[in-house]
Amino acid sequence: MKTTKATTNTWDKYEKKLLKKHGVRKALKESELEYEIARAVIEARLNRGLTQKQLADALHTKQSVISRVENAKTTPSLAFLKRLAGVLGYSLKVQLKA
Repeated sequence: MKTTKATTNTWDKYEKKLLKKHGVRKALKESELEYEIARAVIEARLNRGLTQKQLADALHTKQSVISRVENAKTTPSLAFLKRLAGVLGYSLKVQLKA
């Protein structure tokens, strides 16, 4: 599907309308961490030129586990994130914000 300016404008309007709904804002806020993790994992994996399967093999897990993390369907454990960072050659930083 080709994205046009009209399509983008339509989505932007729809998104603004959705975000006015309390339940939608709450759901987005509650899943924010999972989406941040998903985005970071995808970016790190792609920076290393790995497929989900290759990353899964390096972590001694299944490709479906990587898929669930990347689709924000699960919150990975700290131990998993440590292993992931090590395999990808990254450091892991956990931060608490006010």
